[in-house]
Amino acid sequence: MKSCIRMTLMLVLVLTVSICLSACEKKKEGKVIVIEKEFNLEKGSKFTYSLNVKGKMKNVGDVDVKNIVVAGRCNTCDEMMISGKWFATQTVRSRDQQDTITYLAKDDEAEFQFMGIAYYYTKEGEASQTFPEGLEVIIESLEVAEK
Repeated sequence: MKSCIRMTLMLVLVLTVSICLSACEKKKEGKVIVIEKEFNLEKGSKFTYSLNVKGKMKNVGDVDVKNIVVAGRCNTCDEMMISGKWFATQTVRSRDQQDTITYLAKDDEAEFQFMGIAYYYTKEGEASQTFPEGLEVIIESLEVAEK
């Protein structure tokens, strides 16, 4: 009888340890970084210019990822349109102001491009000679691809 109880306790202990070890297993994560970016200025109308970007991203994570949303942000731009100053809306983005990569395998690269990180308005019609400070291209979201 004692040996049966010992055997049952030993089995419960082994099962508990194995469950704990499997729960502590590190989950594989997806991670995408921007490896290249090039900003360019495009004339929108007689008085406005749009700052656009194109570049490359790379999946440096442990798994394939999907639905990667990449966008831009101008940390030093005003939110109001004032002549001779860069401005940007920081909260709401249109489809043109972001790009979505549907699938990116582990260690692969993909190109992206989108418009409207920032805008420049001028009464004189002359483009700004410099880009604003604090420009960022960010990965807003991604999902781990199930195999």
